[in-house]
Amino acid sequence: MRCAVMGAGAWGTALADLLAANGHAVHLWAFERDVVAAINDTHQNPLFLPGFALDARLKADTDQSEVLSGAELVIYATPSQHLRGIARAGAAHVPKSAVVAVASKGIEEKTLALMSDVVVQELGRHEVVAVSGPSFAAEVAAKQPTAIVAASASAHGARLTQEALSSAAFRVYTHDDLIGVELGGALKNVMAVASGIVEGVGLENNSRAALITRGLAEMTRLGVALGARGSTFAGLAGIGDLVLTCTGALSRNRAVGVEIGQGKTLEQALAGKTTVAEGVFTSRSALALAEREGVEMPIVKMVNRILFEGLLARKAVPELMARGLRAEQDA
Repeated sequence: MRCAVMGAGAWGTALADLLAANGHAVHLWAFERDVVAAINDTHQNPLFLPGFALDARLKADTDQSEVLSGAELVIYATPSQHLRGIARAGAAHVPKSAVVAVASKGIEEKTLALMSDVVVQELGRHEVVAVSGPSFAAEVAAKQPTAIVAASASAHGARLTQEALSSAAFRVYTHDDLIGVELGGALKNVMAVASGIVEGVGLENNSRAALITRGLAEMTRLGVALGARGSTFAGLAGIGDLVLTCTGALSRNRAVGVEIGQGKTLEQALAGKTTVAEGVFTSRSALALAEREGVEMPIVKMVNRILFEGLLARKAVPELMARGLRAEQDA
């Protein structure tokens, strides 16, 4: 199958390499010309996925029309806040019959749209699939066993994506709760920033376990309000991805949170990083979405106050602990 992967960051590169190793004809789109040259000439992406030899059959280009030509499967793996512009720029070149999968995780700031909605708005009618789950790009590139979810209202689209990506070390499950799978992938990044803050102020396992568990409750609450199934958040795209991103050493969002918990400003924590910590952007849009839906998300609100309103991280946890007592389960 001819596949196009849009975005040559760590995740896009890892997915493109996986598809190429599975025998598909894969074209990878990158914004950066030096990334394209490195992939084509040395079969490496030293900027975003250093230390891994990429499949020699993988080809990269900066021209969307060239990358998208004839594609049967198109996977978008760009930073969430750039997805709309990139999709719009190449919309005329996406084959009408292509299945479109979205591996970007986030909620658009101005519109509060999920990534699948952004793609539909820019590309028109396609079978749209959300790809999400616990998966660090470096571990996928290292062929470590990984399991994710391909979710779509189209059973055909989900199966095609599943079959294209699945390998001996990469297991893909299908799902039909597109909203739940997308929200799980977006909101866990905010919780990972919060988990990092907890770690950064010097708190340990009890505190982190409480944060992850109550974070999951917030994610589920918002998801159900938007039409997702609560059970989705008990799966790979919910608790699976949440635990990985809140605890894993490779988590960019957790790392940013740790630095902020240790006293750095947001600007200082982000300075010099080539990769995006999606949780920073998603925290604002998640809070706006929760307020629009009348859903209580105290952890998300607290992350926003720390990141954007100057609340000292060391004061945040005691404030959360002092909230009014309540039942664990929502009525």
